[in-house]
Amino acid sequence: MTREELKEKANDLPLVPGVYLMMDKTGKVIYVGKAKKLKNRVSQYFQDSASHTAKTRQMVSQVDRFDTIFVTSEFEALVLENSLIKRHSPKYNILLKDDKGYPFVRLSREAYPRFSLSNRIAEDGARYFGPFGGRAETRQALDAVLSALHLPTCSRKFPRDIGVERPCLNFHMGRCDGFCRPGMTQEEYCRRIEQAVQLLGGKSKQLIRDMTAEMEAEAEALHFEQAAVLRDRVNAIGALAKRQTVIAGLCADTDIWGLHRGAGKCCYAVLHMEEGDLAGRETELFTAPMEESEGEMLAALTAQYYLPRAILPHEILLPFETEGFCQDLSEVLTKRAGRRVWVHVPQRGEKAELLSMAQRNAAEEAERATTAEERTAHTLELLEKMLHLPAPPKRMESYDISNTGKSDIVASMVVYSGTRPLKSAYRRFRIRSLSDHPDDYASMQEVLRRRLQRAADGDEKFLPLPDVFLIDGGTTHAAAALAVIQGFHVSVPVFGMVKDDRHRTRALVTPEGQEIGIVGNQAVFSLIGQIQEETHRFAIAYHHQSHSKSAMRSTLEEIPGVGPKRRQALRKHFGTMRAIQEADVEALSAVVPRDTAEAVYRHFHKDLT
Repeated sequence: MTREELKEKANDLPLVPGVYLMMDKTGKVIYVGKAKKLKNRVSQYFQDSASHTAKTRQMVSQVDRFDTIFVTSEFEALVLENSLIKRHSPKYNILLKDDKGYPFVRLSREAYPRFSLSNRIAEDGARYFGPFGGRAETRQALDAVLSALHLPTCSRKFPRDIGVERPCLNFHMGRCDGFCRPGMTQEEYCRRIEQAVQLLGGKSKQLIRDMTAEMEAEAEALHFEQAAVLRDRVNAIGALAKRQTVIAGLCADTDIWGLHRGAGKCCYAVLHMEEGDLAGRETELFTAPMEESEGEMLAALTAQYYLPRAILPHEILLPFETEGFCQDLSEVLTKRAGRRVWVHVPQRGEKAELLSMAQRNAAEEAERATTAEERTAHTLELLEKMLHLPAPPKRMESYDISNTGKSDIVASMVVYSGTRPLKSAYRRFRIRSLSDHPDDYASMQEVLRRRLQRAADGDEKFLPLPDVFLIDGGTTHAAAALAVIQGFHVSVPVFGMVKDDRHRTRALVTPEGQEIGIVGNQAVFSLIGQIQEETHRFAIAYHHQSHSKSAMRSTLEEIPGVGPKRRQALRKHFGTMRAIQEADVEALSAVVPRDTAEAVYRHFHKDLT
């Protein structure tokens, strides 16, 4: 379909809740979204793309058609959206791990049931638990459950292998009660299996209460050996929930979420709390290819995290609210759990402090996993978005003027390749068109005119042209620069760098006077501040050097017999005026004739003669 056909189809949609699926030319689903009002949301994609992010524009450019599914409420749309994301794995959606990363625990249906891991639920009469976290930690957690209940983890089949061989090493290590021995009953085996089922079903507290009561009954009956066995088993199960992340997640009565969008990597952290104590922590890195808001990211993540799960906490704490999402998610999960699941955003107190802890966990994990290249790419993408550039800037040039009154007016050109200074491309200019009075605007125009003319002449030292011109100054400076750039028929955006009262770069400004604040974004704020400081430093250094030469030249001009060639020879040999002043006649004679050396010496040592 053409862009106009897509726009017309979107405008014909009703103002009802639903889910939409964007597809490319091959029919592959590339994005799934939900909306309270389908017409408003879907039609936005096919309006003017200037307000879209670069990645949104990229997604829309690949859309060939779209389908919609109408539902009766927004939380129905939430459930359906999550299901479709799991089914299609669209490239432009936030995606958690696939089904291979979220295994189920399967309990077979036979006389002696056995546990195993499965990628998905099948209609085979078996019981399934989960989904859980990664396969490795789920396998470890399952082995720990079986070990705590002294159930077998070997490959022997029952009742086929009962009494066939001696018990394996697990029995002798005290990790299994040896159900392969003839004296062990099927009833006891199945009772232990049901206890494992309680653990995997998130009922560890009930199991510990039941086993504690059984232990006390055995002690009252003077069966102290059996009571000691039960005591050890209760302790093992109690410790299990604290050690194993998978089990801790099932046993938790409160989940606390942290979310961090970092430079290149995003991360969520979930702290599992049981009766006020931290029982476990889960973190996962992910990317947000559509650059959704943090609210949209959180909605997508929590829906994908909880909706497939059979065991849900009583309370879920989120770091922020977004358009009534807490209530929608609470309603969906309450229906799923058959009891109240409270989803909310605490504002103060201990729960708010726990949220801060979760946020720190997410931030630290994301920053730890982010490479320097990803930080650079992220910063440039942010700058692209803020300045509405067609792509992240690869080369930026910055200019500053420095002068002392009407003399020694110089300018600096500093070049950044990405986020790093490209010092081999730095250039310096001495202003030629002004001699009687300083004029920063005219000076800047002269510099840019000379720079662009050199590029037009094919001078490789001034090629390629930058993606952005940055001018030290405000709107008027930027406008003066733009006039020169347009005169060369060059299309390069130009921005002024505006400072605050503390002489820090606080914003960029367009030639038309539109301010673009950068203080709120630390990565961009640091980069622009660094560029401006480096440009100013380079300009000041050149100005000091130029001014020193001017002072030396004017002083030497006062000495009879010291012409241009001899002044140049003295400057080149001694470097500074101080060195010339401190030199004796013999040292000066090594550079200029002796009579000239004596004249120079007398000029600087009048008080001694």
